[in-house]
This record gives sequence, C-alpha cells and structure tokens, in this order.
Amino acid sequence: MMAVASVTPKGSTSVIRNVYPNYKVIVLNDNFNTFEHVANCLMKYIPNMTGDRAWELTHQVHSEGQAIVWVGPQEPAELYHQQLRREGLTIAPLEEA
Repeated sequence: MMAVASVTPKGSTSVIRNVYPNYKVIVLNDNFNTFEHVANCLMKYIPNMTGDRAWELTHQVHSEGQAIVWVGPQEPAELYHQQLRREGLTIAPLEEA
C-alpha cells in the first residue's frame, strides 16, 4: 500500500501525484526474548497478525537473524516500531521499502 498525495501546480489544470515511500519494521534476533514473547508482541501490535503468521515470523527471526514484520506508510511504521521496542524486542532502524 503506497500513500499518494495529489498536488496541483499553481496556474495549472494538471495534477501531479507524489508517491510516499513505505517503511519496513524489522525484528532482529537476540539472546533474551523468548519465542512466545516475540509472537505475542507481534499479535498485539501488528494489525491483522494471526497466531500462525506471528510464529512463522518468530521462527524466521530465530533462523535468519531478522524478519520484516510490517511494511507500510511511515507514521504507522514508526508507531509499531516504537511499540515493539518498548516491549523489549530488538528492532532494526526503520528503512524505506
């Protein structure tokens, strides 16, 4: 989902569409969070996260060192990033998708 802003230049009848970038929320592996805690946090804070998907992402974090848990507009990405970090998860800095 890409956010789009419509801009009409002064004195013009044409509309220029600016596409805003999406951002990735990435959870990193660490040695102190349990699988259960990571999965529960994902289900609690990431919209529409199912239990099965949360466990799948948690296993990916463990086996691959990281997992992208959400991609979308900057403002909600910042919120989810902050919420997960506050729960003690190790989170990569936000980056453009």
